[in-house]
Amino acid sequence: MPSSQSLSPPCALCGRAVPDDRVVAEDDIVFCCDGCRNVHRGLGSDGVHSQMAPTDGTIHESGTRAGEREADPRPTGTEERAFFQVDGMHCATCEAFLESVAEGCEGVTDAAASYVTETIRITYDPDRVSKETLCDTLSTLGYSATLRAGGSDDAPTIIGQSRRSDEQNERGIDEVLGFRYAAGVIFGTFMLLPYAVLLYPAQLSSFFGEGTLDMYASASGIGGGDGLLILPLFLVLTGVVLVFTGLPLLQGAYVSLKMRQPNTDLLVALPIVSAYVYSTIAFLLGRIDIFYDLTIVVAASVVAAIFYESLSKQRAMDRLTNLTISHVTEARRYGADGTTTMVDVHGLEPGERVLVREGERIPVDGVLAEGECTVDEAIVTGESLPVSKQAGDEVVGGAIVTNGAAVLTVSDETTSSIDRLITSVWNLQSGDHGVQRQADRLASVIIPVVVGGAVLAGLGSLLVGAGIPVAVLTALVVLLVGCPWALGLATPLSVATSIEQAVERGIVIFDETVFERLRDVDVVVFDKTGTLTTGQMDVLEADAPSDLLAIVAALEQRASHPAADAIVNTFVQRNQEGDRSRADGGVADGSDHEYAADITEFTSHATGVEGVVEDTRVLVGNLDLFAELGWSVSERIETRAAEARTTGHLPVVVGRDGHAEGVIVVGDEPRAGWDDTLTQLNDRDIDIVVLTGDDEAATDFLDSHPGIDHVFAGVPPAGKTATIRRLQSRGQVTMVGDGTNDAPALATADLGISLGGGTALASDAADISLVDDDLAAVGTTFDLADAARRRVKQNNGLALLYNGLTMPLAATGLLNPVFAMGAVVATGGLLAANSFRDLLTE
Repeated sequence: MPSSQSLSPPCALCGRAVPDDRVVAEDDIVFCCDGCRNVHRGLGSDGVHSQMAPTDGTIHESGTRAGEREADPRPTGTEERAFFQVDGMHCATCEAFLESVAEGCEGVTDAAASYVTETIRITYDPDRVSKETLCDTLSTLGYSATLRAGGSDDAPTIIGQSRRSDEQNERGIDEVLGFRYAAGVIFGTFMLLPYAVLLYPAQLSSFFGEGTLDMYASASGIGGGDGLLILPLFLVLTGVVLVFTGLPLLQGAYVSLKMRQPNTDLLVALPIVSAYVYSTIAFLLGRIDIFYDLTIVVAASVVAAIFYESLSKQRAMDRLTNLTISHVTEARRYGADGTTTMVDVHGLEPGERVLVREGERIPVDGVLAEGECTVDEAIVTGESLPVSKQAGDEVVGGAIVTNGAAVLTVSDETTSSIDRLITSVWNLQSGDHGVQRQADRLASVIIPVVVGGAVLAGLGSLLVGAGIPVAVLTALVVLLVGCPWALGLATPLSVATSIEQAVERGIVIFDETVFERLRDVDVVVFDKTGTLTTGQMDVLEADAPSDLLAIVAALEQRASHPAADAIVNTFVQRNQEGDRSRADGGVADGSDHEYAADITEFTSHATGVEGVVEDTRVLVGNLDLFAELGWSVSERIETRAAEARTTGHLPVVVGRDGHAEGVIVVGDEPRAGWDDTLTQLNDRDIDIVVLTGDDEAATDFLDSHPGIDHVFAGVPPAGKTATIRRLQSRGQVTMVGDGTNDAPALATADLGISLGGGTALASDAADISLVDDDLAAVGTTFDLADAARRRVKQNNGLALLYNGLTMPLAATGLLNPVFAMGAVVATGGLLAANSFRDLLTE
């Protein structure tokens, strides 16, 4: 890149190097572009003037929001950074545990984990520890770590896998969890049938003072009062169910104890283990109050709910298919003798030349070495209209050459803007801690109280003269009836049904805390191109002779340009259908057609095309092209072209035999219902901000909307991220976008919403994806969030039903295993029935 840029001060908003021809100074503050300057004008510094994104694409924060760790500095010296995906992370406790495991490994200087994206970022010294060792270290206690493809700073890649690096691996985890659940059901059914037939009657009899183990053994016909072979079998098989089926719960409980952060896993583990230990002691003492059934049913039910939650999330993942992949792995090295060689992108050296043919994606950042071409930079910059490039102009990796061919000189950093965006997203994702679930917060309060009560009850029994066995049983029964284990059932049921009902409405949610965070949103930021607008080039108006339009369409069939595609799709079909009456701008639903025409000459320019069609010389392009070639343009056409440009549309001037004869207006239109969506958000007292890479002329129709508080145009990707951070100083921010250039902003926002038709990186960076590209779904998502909050409160209340039934019985000495199981069944049944009701019919 030109050396002058590297010497320029960085942009005060986004931290990019400031090109000499784009320096905009105000109050001695320097910006890289008008867009960044306008953001600063509109929002001010708000005490975050230093929050700049370095030119390498990594976002460094000087402040953090709730639930987010401050990002660590870039690796220095011999240090490197790697990204691992860890399956099995499901709560904030998992994050803290895995960070402690990683930081306890020799050679690791920093670790940041996020269960939201199942990612952990590790900064380490490769001379002291390898990636393989780190992977093995993190794969512990049920967690499974894998290095994300290209999971290091030197070679990041993205193939729609921020959420899952390997779909088959995820399905394998689901299958293991399902197998544990199935085993619990099979063993449980095998045990509970004889349990209900033989033991329940004896337990009910004991309630009236008649039940003993001798009576039970006699009734069952098993070897008299001293045989009792079936109870040892219950003891063994219940232990198998507890350890095998309940293993995920026991592992989670162990982690929570180790991290001193009680969670719902511990909340469930305490009563099922207490029930098992109580029953074993009671059996050895010859008592009939045995709770093996409670251990089996509760463990199997909660694991089943967790399994259902996992399946719901996987089904949501499956809705996102065929996403755009914008990463380039190979480049065409251009030799001095004109020959080309395909090489790995990472094998390129600064200063080498690369050939990019028309229609191909540029692999790395660089400078156009010769000639001219037109590129579509929308995926990187958000600019909806193609950009003309001349020799000496910068080109960004990830952009597409839409017209001509590009020979570029590789920049000093042999990476693309896409790669740096990916690294930025990964850094943001791994540093963004998930919000602690409400049930886990409740558990952290309830568990110390219940455990303390159990200890006091046990000590109280000893003080009144009871023996140690009775004191232990007293303490265990307090744990058994006092722990609201059903919160561990209510949470996954609530999450699973909410996710599934959202998916049914075309809203894919990856993180169960989304609804909770969505309710606190103060500002919603919308990208423009592809979000508020369709992002698809269409002919919006045509003011030219119909016979010329047919000739232009024939010529444009040979061009490679989004505007050319729109013209061909509209006018070739119109010509074939014989409809030449719609010169008022009506747009036909075009498709790929070939229109036979006698084209004897064709020339592609950077800003248009020229040719001879049926003995008529035709020129199609912008006003500058017509002026450059000396073609005459009337004042009327110049005025119309200028008017089209001020509305953010692309005016295509058409003419023949040296004279311009009309204008075709091409552009993307607002999505259906965009105005209603903004109005609905305004009704919630949410501020609306529009952030786009398009120039100011493309946003005129938004400036006049009464519900939009700010419109910032011409903002680069790093500037979008910086804008989000400035807005976060005022409240919770949600970002709605669709393109790769939006990904860092989506990841930075407190909540990201991507349109499902967007790119893979945008979808991976977001928390919510709208599969059907329906903006109305944004409002529906907020409605679902409100309904989900009501449902969670209802389920948490129902979860306490078990304790409400059993605690009075235990306090009065009337607790019976049959009654306890009845409370379990009633609680679980009501929770399931309430969870499966439609969220939006309340």
